[in-house]
Amino acid sequence: MNRKALVLGGGGVAGIAWLTGVLAALADAGVDVTAADRIVGTSAGATVAAQVTSGLPLADLLARQADPALQTPELASGVDMAELWTRLQAAYGSSSDPAEQRRKVGELALSASTVPEAERRAVIEARLPVHTWPDRDLVITAVDAHTGEPRLFTPRSGVELVDAVAASCAVPGAWPCVRIGGAAYTDGGVRSSTNADLAAGFDPVLVLAPMAELGEPSWSGLGGAVEVIEPDEASLTAFGTDPLSPASRTPSAEAGYAQGKAAAPALAAFWG
Repeated sequence: MNRKALVLGGGGVAGIAWLTGVLAALADAGVDVTAADRIVGTSAGATVAAQVTSGLPLADLLARQADPALQTPELASGVDMAELWTRLQAAYGSSSDPAEQRRKVGELALSASTVPEAERRAVIEARLPVHTWPDRDLVITAVDAHTGEPRLFTPRSGVELVDAVAASCAVPGAWPCVRIGGAAYTDGGVRSSTNADLAAGFDPVLVLAPMAELGEPSWSGLGGAVEVIEPDEASLTAFGTDPLSPASRTPSAEAGYAQGKAAAPALAAFWG
């Protein structure tokens, strides 16, 4: 029997809500892709990967995104997103070597003025219904801010789940790097917004990508059946100009649910 993989990409607070909406709609239509044999989570996708493997039903997870009364506390980044994007583009454009690009982004992350790491960690703690790793093939991505080397956190890494998710969600220039075992980690999206290549060998692979990949998509080299869902026009409108804004959660969750409902018939045949 084929081994299936679910890849959940980055996209800020809006991305968390959108991903949750899509997954909940698919499950309501009888296509529960969260039972995949491997789940790869990057940034927003790391949060959602930890949430959907926590044992809390998808309907409850959706309510925690869509209903303001149930939403967990989030911080406003206070960052000018257009300015940050310009700085990130400059870092990526500074070299043709991906490792050097990641180091440049790491320098940006390490030098940024942000909220204290403990304050940001409390946000991640509140997001996750359970703080222990599931007995699942779960991969959470991050990047060493000093060396630019990717780091893959799994249930066997000896790293707390909250720390792994916080590292993966450490948007460079917006949130503090996360220090684990003497290293400082920044967002897994620094390597790739989905890191879908980590699903190599799985078939089929479903990629939910709230944010477009820079350059060649990381799923382009995968063998077997691959399906990619990216935000439609209504979802992009719901994200707004700042995907880190807590106010984006309700509209993004609702838009994701509508998009997932529309995609469910085709996905049912694809997922099998």
